[in-house]
Amino acid sequence: MPKMVELLLLIVAGFASGVLNAVAGGGTFITFPVLVYLGVPPVSANATATLSALPGYASGAWAFRNDIRAEGSLGIIGTLVIAAIGSIIGGVLLILTPGDAFLAIVPWLLALATLLFAIGPRLLIAIRQRGIGNAGHVVSGGVILAVSIYGGYFNGGLGIMLLAALGLIGYVNLHGMNGLKSALSALLSLISAMTFVYADLIAWEPAAALAVSATLGGYIGASASRKITRMDLLRIFITLIGTAMTIAFFLK
Repeated sequence: MPKMVELLLLIVAGFASGVLNAVAGGGTFITFPVLVYLGVPPVSANATATLSALPGYASGAWAFRNDIRAEGSLGIIGTLVIAAIGSIIGGVLLILTPGDAFLAIVPWLLALATLLFAIGPRLLIAIRQRGIGNAGHVVSGGVILAVSIYGGYFNGGLGIMLLAALGLIGYVNLHGMNGLKSALSALLSLISAMTFVYADLIAWEPAAALAVSATLGGYIGASASRKITRMDLLRIFITLIGTAMTIAFFLK
C-alpha cells in the first residue's frame, strides 16, 4: 500500500476514533483493526492505539472540564489514584502476554467490549433504578480498579465500561460522567503508554498520525455531543462496527 494511502487511512481512523471516544466511546474498534491491517503486530497495535487515543481523551476532558464534579463516596483524586494503579497492572499484564496468546484473546475482548457498549445505556438505567449507585469506599475502589486494569490491558470499550463503573459508584450527571470518563481514559492511556514505551511496543509513525487527528476529533466530538439528539443511532452504528471487527478477528 502506498505511504500516502496509509497516512490518509491513519488520519481518517484517528479523527473518527477521537470523535467516537468523546461522544460515546468505541474509537478503538477503528484504530486497532486499522493498525493490524497495516501490518502492526497485535500487541504493538494495541499499545499504539492506546497511546494515540491519549490526546483525543485529553481534549475531550478539556471540553467537559466545567462539568466534572465529585459524586459518590470516592473523591476525584482518590478515583484517579486507583485508576493509575490499575492501569499499571494492566499494562504489565499486556507486556507479559505472548503475541500469539494476545491474538487469541483479542476476539473475545472485542466481543466483550462490543456487548458492553451495546447494552451500556440499559446497564446504566438498571444501576440507577435498583438504587445500587451508593457503593462505599471499598466497593467503589474495587470497581474502578477492575475497570482500570482492563483499560490498561486493552483499550477497546473502555469508555462505556468507565461510564457503567461511575454509574455504579454513584455518579448521575451525564456530562460530568463524560468528562471524568475522558479524564480517566487519558490517565489510563498515559500510564499504560509509558509502560509500553519502556517495553518498546509503540509503532511511532502510525501513532503520530493517529494522535494528531484524534486530538482534533476528540475536541470536536466533545463539543458536538451536546447537540446530538439521536445517540441511539450512533450507538447502533458503533456496535455494528464492533461486531464486524469481532467476527473478522474470530475468522482470522
